[in-house]
Amino acid sequence: MSNLLPTIKGPADLKDLTNEEMDDLAGEIREFLLETVAQTGGHLAPNLGVVELTLALHSVFDSPRDEIIWDVGHQSYVHKILTGRLNRFETLRQYNGLSGFPKPEESEHDVFATGHSSTSISAALGLAKARDLLKENNKVVAVIGDGSMTGGMAFEALNHLGHLQTDLTIILNDNEMSISKNVGALSRYLTKLRLNPRLRRLKYNVRDLIQRIPKIGQTTVRYLEKIEDSLTFLVIPGMFFEELGISYLGPIDGHNIADLKLAFKNAYDRRGPVLIHVLTIKGKGYELAEKNPQKFHGTGPFIRGNGQNLKEADTLSYTEVFSSTIVDLAKENHKIIALTAAMTDGTGLKEFAKTYPERFFDVGIAEEHAVTMAAGLVKKGFQPVVAIYSTFLQRAYDQIIHDVCLQNLPVVFMVDRAGLVGPDGPTHHGAFDLSFLRHIPNITLMAPWNEGEFRNMIYTALQIKRPVVVRYPKRNGLILREYSPYELLPVGRGQILIQGINTAVIAVGAMVSPALQAASILQKSGINVTIVNARYIKPLDEELLLNMVQNHNQIIVAEENVTAGGFGSAVLEFLTRQGIKGIDFKMLGLPDEFIAHGSTEALLSQYGLDADGICRAVRNIDMPVVGMRVRF
Repeated sequence: MSNLLPTIKGPADLKDLTNEEMDDLAGEIREFLLETVAQTGGHLAPNLGVVELTLALHSVFDSPRDEIIWDVGHQSYVHKILTGRLNRFETLRQYNGLSGFPKPEESEHDVFATGHSSTSISAALGLAKARDLLKENNKVVAVIGDGSMTGGMAFEALNHLGHLQTDLTIILNDNEMSISKNVGALSRYLTKLRLNPRLRRLKYNVRDLIQRIPKIGQTTVRYLEKIEDSLTFLVIPGMFFEELGISYLGPIDGHNIADLKLAFKNAYDRRGPVLIHVLTIKGKGYELAEKNPQKFHGTGPFIRGNGQNLKEADTLSYTEVFSSTIVDLAKENHKIIALTAAMTDGTGLKEFAKTYPERFFDVGIAEEHAVTMAAGLVKKGFQPVVAIYSTFLQRAYDQIIHDVCLQNLPVVFMVDRAGLVGPDGPTHHGAFDLSFLRHIPNITLMAPWNEGEFRNMIYTALQIKRPVVVRYPKRNGLILREYSPYELLPVGRGQILIQGINTAVIAVGAMVSPALQAASILQKSGINVTIVNARYIKPLDEELLLNMVQNHNQIIVAEENVTAGGFGSAVLEFLTRQGIKGIDFKMLGLPDEFIAHGSTEALLSQYGLDADGICRAVRNIDMPVVGMRVRF
């Protein structure tokens, strides 16, 4: 194998490489990705699929002068490698290391921070219009996957782009569709014809010549254009874009560098919006990833030879508990319907979809639609369970308020990845859900602290005749055992786990475990604290709170959410309304900032949300910057 990769210090170094040399370089990059991501974890399959695409893109366009935006950004690893970050790549997704997503603070080649889907065309259109207003002449490129094209925002941007007719290149990375050989061969042939600059010039010259014919010129041109459009519709799967006013090129073999460069150069020379349809294989070059691209879409460290995860847990994750529980409950309750937004595997609904296919809906990357569809299902007597990551639920905020809570419809929201999610960083941390949900009327919010309680919360949520949210972390449960029969949890009631004196720690969900660990540590020093499992964020257990303030002179609230507007704020508001005085009140949570990427353990420690941090708060030592202290 060649040794070209170490010589690539930036995109300019690609300009003089032959296509054969770039093919060799593609092989080196795949080998490097496999070796590195097996150690660090990350989004492997998406990046293996865009190696040639990225090489061709950077060899034709001139980054950072030409601005490239990567939709979602989980396919930007090759881009990072080619833009001067090869030597730091081993720090990928590590604390203080490279982000797994585009990050402008990291490189001038990362034009726009991404992490959520379907935003690239809108952002690119904004950059392109700004360029035009400033009378600049650089190119703007949006690279978007076929999955992201299921998001409504992408279609909104396409519609506006077609109206404005701004110079903009869209690369549609299609790793799902395939074309039958017959149609595909003809399509590729016609694509080459359309890409041929000589034929394109000839077409325009003939059009100009015909238009000059007196009386019949314009009519003849329109007639010929209709014939061309009809033929295009029969053999080119891009008529939709053409109808929007966006020139369509493709489909292009996404692993053929020569074809990719030809298409990109053609788009570079064009005026107006252009979409290039590129066909790629997700996981290309690693057989295990090609066969199971979902498993290797995002993965932890793994053994390259067999793909086995290096960190096999001895307990189930909350996602796995949800998966088995919802399947179990649906056996008896035929009204249960599960919905998700392009995250069937990630949310644990794969088994439900297999067992009850008629009662499962993956709506694509369309969280807003999922929520309002669920509201419609309720109207006909069904019990929809909507499973969405906390960070993605933000996208459906209006629908939660207007279509669900305003009508007090009993939709159950299973909010996965609540709190810190570690290496995926600020675009994926579920740091805000308690704050943006707590103030909505009619809603009930719950958070479990172990597997058994989680199962009971799912069961209870389906009995409550109002909107319910169950939020849980991207972590493993605490107890692996035979489960007891389902138990209906009393609404709005917390649970005292340890009775102590002087100090009470009221913990939410995943914070209960470090609170219990802290209690054990403190007990060895003769400090006995009360530990409360809040269970409910809304409604508050006001009776329990009054009991705590009457029998303790220090109250500490711990939550894996921003302190602004979270559970601690709710408790503080209640105590203020009650006119409580003489209490030392502390809130432990996340600060008013976007939390960086790194291991979950390191981040929890940094923000005082581990056992040591809670111990320090109890002892009034080294109050973390995220803590808020109020003396009544």
